[in-house]
Amino acid sequence: MIKFSKGLVLVLLVVSSNIYAQKVIESTKQVLKSPNEKYVFEFFQKSTDNGKKQMHYKLFFDGKPVVLESDLGVLIENKLFESALGIENDPSELWCENLDFKGVDRNTVDENWKPVYGERCMVKNNYNEMVLHFNKFGALGDLVEGHAGTSYDKRRSYNMDLVVRVYNEGLAFRYYFPETANGLFLHIVGEQTSYSLPKGTMAWYEAWAQGPYSYLPLENWTGECERPLTINLKNGLYVALLEAQMIDYSRGKFILDDEKPNAIQLSMYGKVDAVRPYFTPWRVIMVAETPGELLENNDIVLNLNEQNQLKNTSWIKPGKVIRSNLTTKDAKECIDFAVERNLQYVHLDAGWYGSEVDVTSDATTIAENRDLDMQELVNYAAGKGIGVFYYVNQRALYKHLDEVFEQCRKWGIKGVKFGFVHIGSNRWTAWLHEAIKKAAEYQLMVDVHDEYRPTGFSRTYPNLMTQEGIRGNEEMPDATHNTILPFTRYLAGAGDYTICYYNKKIKTTHAHQLALSVVYYSPIQFLYWYDIPSDYKGEKEIAFFDAVKTVWDDTKVVNGEIGKYITVARKSGSEWFAGAITNKEAREVEIPLSFLENGKKYKACIYTDDDKIKSCTKVKMSESEVDASKTLKFKLKESGGVAIHFVMEKNK
Repeated sequence: MIKFSKGLVLVLLVVSSNIYAQKVIESTKQVLKSPNEKYVFEFFQKSTDNGKKQMHYKLFFDGKPVVLESDLGVLIENKLFESALGIENDPSELWCENLDFKGVDRNTVDENWKPVYGERCMVKNNYNEMVLHFNKFGALGDLVEGHAGTSYDKRRSYNMDLVVRVYNEGLAFRYYFPETANGLFLHIVGEQTSYSLPKGTMAWYEAWAQGPYSYLPLENWTGECERPLTINLKNGLYVALLEAQMIDYSRGKFILDDEKPNAIQLSMYGKVDAVRPYFTPWRVIMVAETPGELLENNDIVLNLNEQNQLKNTSWIKPGKVIRSNLTTKDAKECIDFAVERNLQYVHLDAGWYGSEVDVTSDATTIAENRDLDMQELVNYAAGKGIGVFYYVNQRALYKHLDEVFEQCRKWGIKGVKFGFVHIGSNRWTAWLHEAIKKAAEYQLMVDVHDEYRPTGFSRTYPNLMTQEGIRGNEEMPDATHNTILPFTRYLAGAGDYTICYYNKKIKTTHAHQLALSVVYYSPIQFLYWYDIPSDYKGEKEIAFFDAVKTVWDDTKVVNGEIGKYITVARKSGSEWFAGAITNKEAREVEIPLSFLENGKKYKACIYTDDDKIKSCTKVKMSESEVDASKTLKFKLKESGGVAIHFVMEKNK
C-alpha cells in the first residue's frame, strides 16, 4: 500500500507556486457584468510551468478596481472514501487546483417578489448569472487500481461548478458539487476564497458579534474579524463582505493573509462533512459610492435565499415588545401598559423555568420559586389582544424541542427567544435552522439571541423574526457605536438591539433612543428593555413609540457617514417616520424631505432633545407643516438624535 506524508506534499505545493511562473489560461477567461454594467467580474485560471492550475477573480465597480487578483477554491479531504478502501495517510489537497474548465452557462433573472414583511413591501431580484463547469480526475484512482474488491475507474472524476451572480446591488458566488456516481462524500476543511484589496484600504474591524468596532488598516489584526465586514477604499468606494444562505455549513469570518499585504482570507469555524449534491454559502461583495447605499441594497442577502416555504403565514405578526419581570403581577402590569401604548407583545426573559445554565432545567414547567401562573397570564394577555414571548436556553431546547414547543402551543405562547445558542460549527448551524423550521410547525415565531448573525433565512422561514448578534443596550454602547451599526451589522438583516428609554445607564440622549426605533430594523422590536411601566410619568414624546411601526413599505437612507451620523426614513401606508442620530459629537443635520409624496402636505411631529424641558427625559415636541420640497435642519447635541412622524393631511 502506498503511503504519503501530508506535510511533505503540502510543502511541495507551496514551493511549486513560488518557483514556477504563472500565466493566464486565455481559454478560461470569463466576464460577467451587472444589469446596469457598473459591476464587472472577471474570472480566469492561471497555470505554472509545471502544469498546476488555480482559479482567480477580479472585481471592478464603475471602472474602479475593488478586488484585485484573488484566489477561489475549496480545501477538501476525501477521508470517508479513502477509509472505506483501507487507504491511509492520503494527503489533504488544494482541491481546486488543476480543475479543467469545461464550459459556462449564462442566465438573466428580472423579477419582483413580495415578502411576508420587511424593510420594503416589494423586493426586486434582478441579476446576471454564469455557472462555470469544471472537471477533475483525481490521483486516488491510481492508488486503488487493483485494490481487492474495488470496481473504481483508474482515474476518479470529480465535478464542481462555480456559480456567480452579479446584481446592481452586489456580487455573489458559491461553489456547487453536483451528484456523481463515484464521489458522493465531501470533507471540506476550508476555502481558498480571498479578497486582495487596493493599498490604503481601511476596515471597521469587530472581533466578535457583540464586540466594539475599531477603524483599522489591513494589518496587525488580533485574530478574526466578524462579518459583515465594511471597508473603505482609498478611491472613496465603500465595500461590504458578507455571507448569505449559511444554513448547513461552518460560519465564516475574515483574517488577514499571512503572506500577501492588503489581503483578506475567509476563515471557517471548522470542517464540514457533506453529501453531494451540495452548495456552499454565498460569498457576497457589495460596493457603493456612499455608505447609505449599502444599507439600502441589503435585500441582496434575502435574494440569495430560497423563497418562503410556509403556506400559511397569517400567524406571523411583527410587533413591539416590553420585557416583564417574572411574576404574574408584573407581567399583567406590562400587558396593561402594552394595551395603553400600542405594543403587541410582552416578553418573559431568562429564569422563568429555572437556571438557564443548568441542563436539568425543564422549560415545560414553571420554576418552583417563581410566582408565575403562565396559563393565567397568557389568557389575560389574549383577552386584551396581547401576545406572549418567552426565553428558552438552547440547553433546554436541544433534546426536547417537540416537548417544549408542544407546551408553548398548550399555553398559547406566540414566540420563543432562543438563548445562548451555540453558533459556528456545521453541526450547530444545521441544528439551529432545523429548530426554526420545527418552530414553524408549531406556529411559533423565533428571536435568536447571542452571537448568531443572519444570512437571509428569514425569507425562507419568515417565522425567524429577528436576532441579536449585536452589541445593543444589554451592554449600553455609546452613540458612536450606534452610528456604525447601520453600515455594518444591519447589512446582514434585522437586529434585536433591545432599545431602552428610561434606564439611567443609557449613554445617549432620550431622543437618540426614540430615533433608533426607525434607524434600526427589527420586526420584533423591543422598546423598553430595562424599563418598567411605572417609569412612565406621562411623558408626551412616548407618542412616537406608540405610533412607530416595526415593518415597512419602503426604506430610504437619507444621508450618513459611518461612525458619525445617519438619517433613515421609512414608510408605512401614507405615513413616514424618520430618525437621525449623531455620535458623541454635536452636529448639524439636514433632512431633505424628497421622500414624501409630491403635491401632498404633511404634519410633522418632531421630537428633539431640549435641556430646557422639565422632565426626566428632556425631549421637546413640536409640529410643522411640510411637503417634499422642504429641508428640515437640526442641531443635534452630542450623543443626540431627532425622531419625526409625518402624517399626510387630508384635502391638502
